[in-house]
Amino acid sequence: MYKYLAESLGRETKITHPNMTTCVNLKIWLLNLLTLSTVLSFSNGKPSTKFRVKAVNLGGWLVTEGWMKPSLFDGIPNKDFLDGTGVQFKSVTTGKYLCAESGGGTILVANRTVASGWETFRLWRINENTFRLRVFNKQFVGLDGVKVVAVSNDSIASATFHIVKESESSSRVRLKACNGYFLQAKSEEVVTADVSKVSAWEDDDPTIFVITIAARLQGEFQVTNGYGPTKAPQVMKDHWSTFIVENDFKFMRSKGLNGARIPVGWWIASDPAPPWPYVGGSLHALDNAFFWAQKYGLKIIIDLHAAPGSQNGFQHSGSRDGSLEWGTTDESINQTIYVIDFLSARYAKNPSFYAVELLNEPLSPGVTIEMLNKYYKAGYEAVRRHSCTAYVILSSRLGPSDSKELFPLANDMMRSVIDVHYYNIFDDVFENMNAQQNIDFIYTNRSSQLNNITISNGNVPLIFVGEWVADWRVKNATKEDFQRFSKAQIDVYGRATFGWAYWALKNANKFWNLEWMINNGYVKI
Repeated sequence: MYKYLAESLGRETKITHPNMTTCVNLKIWLLNLLTLSTVLSFSNGKPSTKFRVKAVNLGGWLVTEGWMKPSLFDGIPNKDFLDGTGVQFKSVTTGKYLCAESGGGTILVANRTVASGWETFRLWRINENTFRLRVFNKQFVGLDGVKVVAVSNDSIASATFHIVKESESSSRVRLKACNGYFLQAKSEEVVTADVSKVSAWEDDDPTIFVITIAARLQGEFQVTNGYGPTKAPQVMKDHWSTFIVENDFKFMRSKGLNGARIPVGWWIASDPAPPWPYVGGSLHALDNAFFWAQKYGLKIIIDLHAAPGSQNGFQHSGSRDGSLEWGTTDESINQTIYVIDFLSARYAKNPSFYAVELLNEPLSPGVTIEMLNKYYKAGYEAVRRHSCTAYVILSSRLGPSDSKELFPLANDMMRSVIDVHYYNIFDDVFENMNAQQNIDFIYTNRSSQLNNITISNGNVPLIFVGEWVADWRVKNATKEDFQRFSKAQIDVYGRATFGWAYWALKNANKFWNLEWMINNGYVKI
């Protein structure tokens, strides 16, 4: 830590002439000395643990999550068929599902009695009726003459397909290929695109398939590409200017919160003209958040929630089709470092700038610890180029991983924080727990988990419970049950050495909506 500061100070105050004592150089020297003094003013060089974050996530604002505000998608034409929608096609003549043989790399067949991964095709939306189809192994469906195959990883080289519905209320469809012909299941083993004319929707017609939607994504990619370049800019502008407003920051402060964790997407660094299909304007909204935070005395944690290529395949990561492709190339890592550098440079001098979370919820094993350490090290250095006082937060991996795997890296980082997310929802262990068992789980299991990763004496890394919620799987829970459950979590997570952040301030689901929970007496900060 001290070596880094000394080197930084030395570089910035280098004297090229023994008699050079200009005001500019003196000012630079004093500014660096002040920064160094600020950082070292903590006891023994350790960060103070007296101030702990009591924050709320502003989720669903600058990174779209459809479940948090379903109405945002209402105006999209043919909104059932968005990017990443997983669809399955069952032939009415064979009674079997279309399938990418071996998951991709060869022909399509129509011989599967049960649909799962190989029988699910992910949509890439071209317009409201035309799509590319991506298979399990990430090849795209195309044509080899009239044979239907899935052999190319190049989307541009693949075929496009028009999904023709029998009617808006029917699940029966035809697939018209870009060669102008309709697909047909000639047999269980032969699927071709060679039918030029169709008429009635009869049960013996091999061009007819029953479509089932097996999975949906409703993230930033889906909403912006769904509305298209003409409508999306206004839709998103309206959303950003109304979903979170100045009064929300006033509310946070009045209810005892002292900070906000704000999820952002990688495209924000290219504002006002981000790459397709994203639209400009989220940076202006983030600027507003900093202005309001400063006005009401709140701290801001910038959270990179969506990285290029997606770090977990979830809709909140900006994924187009559920694929995890971040970190597989140096380009995606370098692009992400640029985003961190951009945001750190922009807000480093704002008094509300408290921390940067380098990445949200990377997923194991797709994101390896080696690639994550490489990125975290570079991301940390990007922040430190602009701020010696901002905390740098490293998100733990979801999936199979060691709870302390980031500690060797974080131990060598000044003002580092490990982020963990605790929900009593997503694991099946909570399926049959009653209210008291959930509360006991917080006081015993969660407390033990937190103690296991907490470093004593205020040493780094500090621990941040960056996401939790007072919702659960308990049926018919009373208001008092919710109160005791939320209190248990605040009691336990309040011991986290960096603090905690509730998910989220606004949500269509009231128990995930902290504003509603506070106003209705379910949560007391």
